[in-house]
Amino acid sequence: MREDTPDTESVLDQLSRAAAADNQSESYDISFGAAEKSTKNVEHELDELMAQVNGALPTDDVQFDEAIIKENLDEILLMLIALHEETHGKELLSDLTHLFGAQLSPGTVYPGLHNLEEADVLSMHAKVRTKEYSIADEEYVRTTVERTMVQHLAFGLLLYAFLPRL
Repeated sequence: MREDTPDTESVLDQLSRAAAADNQSESYDISFGAAEKSTKNVEHELDELMAQVNGALPTDDVQFDEAIIKENLDEILLMLIALHEETHGKELLSDLTHLFGAQLSPGTVYPGLHNLEEADVLSMHAKVRTKEYSIADEEYVRTTVERTMVQHLAFGLLLYAFLPRL
């Protein structure tokens, strides 16, 4: 058994405090369709979210494997589009690189956007040289993101509970 493994309760307490600081109630405040945000504001907001994640975990830096990004691409795209309120594929590719360090090809990202649009989760507005995507089904996005979050937290806690046995 490893002696340097942090106490599970303290990690959970840190996560709870971080979540409580941002969400004063149990409901999730995901705002859709508010005033347009600049790209700089969205980047700042994404950086703040990652800082909260890093601050709540017993490690100095959180890095995501590209495989995890690909497995959760729909949820990540939905989150990014909701933050931008309306955005295009090139900007999403840039966000994936900036936030996650993922170098995904357009051939990976665009089919996901098209599938979400066909499922009426996203709406697409054709512009002169690009297509702008926005959230069309807020309830679906909220449910999907919450379900994925709970699954990942549960899996992470299972792995964390197993660590002392190594």
